[in-house]
Amino acid sequence: MSLEAIIFDVDGTLSETEEVHRAAFNRAFRDANLSWHWDQALYVRLLSVTGGKERIRHFIDTGGIDPAALRSLDEDLNWAIATLHSSKTAHYGRLTAQGALQLRPGFETLLDEARANGVRLAIATTTSLPNIEALLHSALGPQGAGCFEVIAAGDSVARKKPAPDIYLSALEQLGLSPGVCLALEDSNNGLRAALGAGLATLVVRSAYTREQDFHGAALVLDELEQAPRALGTASILAALRELHRSQ
Repeated sequence: MSLEAIIFDVDGTLSETEEVHRAAFNRAFRDANLSWHWDQALYVRLLSVTGGKERIRHFIDTGGIDPAALRSLDEDLNWAIATLHSSKTAHYGRLTAQGALQLRPGFETLLDEARANGVRLAIATTTSLPNIEALLHSALGPQGAGCFEVIAAGDSVARKKPAPDIYLSALEQLGLSPGVCLALEDSNNGLRAALGAGLATLVVRSAYTREQDFHGAALVLDELEQAPRALGTASILAALRELHRSQ
């Protein structure tokens, strides 16, 4: 079967976003007069939980919050978490608009090659739609989101990665079977989600995921630009087609 569509994760895959997310979380905490600070070592551990609201809740539930801070939140903890996350999303958008993020090397080339050759493009991510739109606008211009036929994002499914739901949603919206698609991921949770949906998966490790286990991936690279040499092809798209054909 030929490669008909490529489905991309966003955070860590399309762009090295996690440091900007971390900065945005810390700014939101400061705005809420919370004493929390997520340093890099803590954030590495928190990234095992997908979804920003889920990450905050996990931090609270595992003892990362003191009683004084808890009392500073609304009595409805779910509402308080949603409010914090909304503030974080706003900070992320402002940081991204200031030029804090670009696509990782090779990804804009791949997008251009795919569109020129009739390969459909989709996104399957646990991040929220405003975050995706902010990144794509900053990296690709006002029409950036239009590069992708399908954007399956955020809370559009009940279960987040490593559950396969977001990939199944993207496949349903594309109207394609997993056998004619390839997923691009950077994390173990993302890889498990893609494999659970029946997708062959190329992993491009990111700064926060380089030590994770990627058993089951079709190929693991440090950068997408390495794909042509790894697969003996002349272009990134040709490499992905060869990888897909080999599965």
